Amino acid sequence: MTAPKTKQSIPHRIAAALGWTRASYYLMSVFLVTVFLIVYVWWPLAEAYLALIDWSGPWWRYFDWLLVGIFLVMSLLIMAGADLRKDVWIVFVGMVGGLVIESWGTQTEIWTYYTAERPPLWIIPAWPIASLSIDRIVRLLRSWMGETTKGTQEHEKSQSHFLRVPAWFIKFGYWLIFPAFYALMLAFVWPTLDKSLTIMALILVAFLILTPTDHRIAVLTFIAGSGLGYFLELWGTTRLCWTYYTLETPPFFAVLAHGMAAVAFWRTALVLQLFWSFRFRGRVGQIH
Repeated sequence: MTAPKTKQSIPHRIAAALGWTRASYYLMSVFLVTVFLIVYVWWPLAEAYLALIDWSGPWWRYFDWLLVGIFLVMSLLIMAGADLRKDVWIVFVGMVGGLVIESWGTQTEIWTYYTAERPPLWIIPAWPIASLSIDRIVRLLRSWMGETTKGTQEHEKSQSHFLRVPAWFIKFGYWLIFPAFYALMLAFVWPTLDKSLTIMALILVAFLILTPTDHRIAVLTFIAGSGLGYFLELWGTTRLCWTYYTLETPPFFAVLAHGMAAVAFWRTALVLQLFWSFRFRGRVGQIH
């Protein structure tokens, strides 16, 4: 005799539908604490931004709905299927990688912040949050393609999908997208080619492109990173939070650069995971 199934409450059913786990609430708590600390430490910046809204009049016309929308979407994304064993690597690489990228961009003056900091520390936590969001988007795209996190072989066996893309097409897309991005990057950073940081960035990107480990995940990560990057760049450049030397709002390269950064972070996290498991024989969650 089997026990009757207990009916789940509406909050539990919503959490299950969104893929929330116990780790999701831990992750969200850390996210909110981080936002609170940024606002608290850099309160003059937040106060100046809020002063732009006329609260005595039709405030909803001046309210930053794009920022709120980005915040809500990223909040939902980072909570979906959270796994602290895996997410800790994404956060770590996103934090360090974001600092490196911001240092390169601001030191070479490819872009500048309105605070003139090079780079501003308050922007760095946005990188790991974006990295977690991109990880969730990639997993969603892979599920649409009928692929699990066990790899491409499992993808070929899966029948629960509505978007199947042949491996040859993915590989063709990879060698079309990434060399085109490199050419665009070379043209965009050309004025700073005399800077050692730019040379190092070009060498690193060339190495990543020429040594693909998984064409499918690389393409999906690039697409997810570029998609999210568009809204981030649209907000930042139209609000004059940061400005590129081309004065575009935003530059096409900057949007795609988020995709390339996401690929670089994913590859770096894989290397760190491999080293950790080999050195300490510890179990870690698999990225994507």
